[in-house]
Amino acid sequence: MKMRYLIAALCLSTVGMGGAARADEPIVIKFSHVVATDTPKGKAAEYFKKLAEERTHGKVKVEVYPNSQLYKDKEELEALQLGSVQMLAPSLAKFGPLGLKEFEVFDLPYIFDNYDDLHKVTEGPVGKSLMGKLESKGIVGLAFWDNGFKVMTDNKPLREPADFRGHKMRIQSSKVLDAQFRALGAIPQVMAFSEVYQAMQTGVVDGSENTPSNVYTQRMHEVQKYLTLSNHGYIGYAVIANKKFWDGLPADIRTTLEGAMHDATVYGNDIAKKENDEALQKIKDAHTTEIIELTPEQKSDWRKALAKVHRQQEGRIGKDLIQQVYQATGKPL
Repeated sequence: MKMRYLIAALCLSTVGMGGAARADEPIVIKFSHVVATDTPKGKAAEYFKKLAEERTHGKVKVEVYPNSQLYKDKEELEALQLGSVQMLAPSLAKFGPLGLKEFEVFDLPYIFDNYDDLHKVTEGPVGKSLMGKLESKGIVGLAFWDNGFKVMTDNKPLREPADFRGHKMRIQSSKVLDAQFRALGAIPQVMAFSEVYQAMQTGVVDGSENTPSNVYTQRMHEVQKYLTLSNHGYIGYAVIANKKFWDGLPADIRTTLEGAMHDATVYGNDIAKKENDEALQKIKDAHTTEIIELTPEQKSDWRKALAKVHRQQEGRIGKDLIQQVYQATGKPL
């Protein structure tokens, strides 16, 4: 696998160092991600492409590869580090296996009540500090992109914590998400995003957690009978670049791309809630999935069942960091 990446990196060497391409050739940025084009991330990536190419007057060409066309979840970060791609937007849960366990603070259940709480972290000192930790891995952090708050899907109704007992639930590779489902009595199954639909269809997993936009665009609602509006967790992304490539760009190009990324971030985060609301309505209109709304009492039971995950993960994520998030949001559990 590494040899394939190394060969690809060598093939890209004419553009991988930014200024190494011939003067009459554009700098090519391969931007890979694992979700559909018509999701908040997919649309933000396309908007960044548009702005980057327009504002550099064709000096930069951004090639966006959605839906795991180039790499699956487990492959893409290594590909970036090796220079086979220049830009990614992985979910924040992906950084734990890279040794950056602090990013798993975003996976803690019920740590954010809404987007305002979230942005106090991603747009504040905590977010800036987290992005700085990427550089030791040969990565530059460019922006936090929202997707939204997660719902649960399953082929049986999930109303109470006890309803999860024994269910096989797909997760991203995150120790926090593993602990979350074990706290509910479920059996977590790490699986690439591109494989989830078939796993649901064949019964390899019983259910999963995701945002409505990802559920709808990946057609998971076609193979899941129930969707619970739990809003128990957050899915977001860090837009990142290969540090050697990014630092090697001409200064004026890099500044222009930073501006394009800022504006694409504002655009993507502005549409995230709207996109998820629209996706949820489309799921309802499809009449394939029963939508479950938790009562205040049921939601309180979920929060109580999952509160211990915060304490359990203090040693992994860092108690101080968790406390910093509590302080930023003003809403500790």
